[in-house]
Amino acid sequence: QLQLVESGGGLVQPGGSLRLSCAASGFTLDYYTIGWFRQAPGKEREGVSCISSSGGSTNYADSVKGRFTISRDNAKNTVYLQMNSLKPEDTAVYYCAAAYRRGCPAGGLNTYNYWGQGTQVTVSS
Repeated sequence: QLQLVESGGGLVQPGGSLRLSCAASGFTLDYYTIGWFRQAPGKEREGVSCISSSGGSTNYADSVKGRFTISRDNAKNTVYLQMNSLKPEDTAVYYCAAAYRRGCPAGGLNTYNYWGQGTQVTVSS
């Protein structure tokens, strides 16, 4: 079964940090650009960051630049999103997605072939 599984979400105070993981099973991520997206209640899903298959290209939404860092370990078939200096407005369900043989940015949501089930991130005091 081909799937992506996110983990690492939780409740954190403003200014805190979390590291999200996106692990693939049933396929290798070697040829996939990976994107992180988030969706807050009542809002559309938005792109947060992406990383190319080689890791040589990354991209960030303006709202997270300087605070979030995306990385990948192809040997572990896993992509990470390190989130620092978290703000209440970062509260959302975070999803990872894989786009086959695409650049970073990969394009719209429909560009991505596989999606994870999401992990909740809540930033609150």
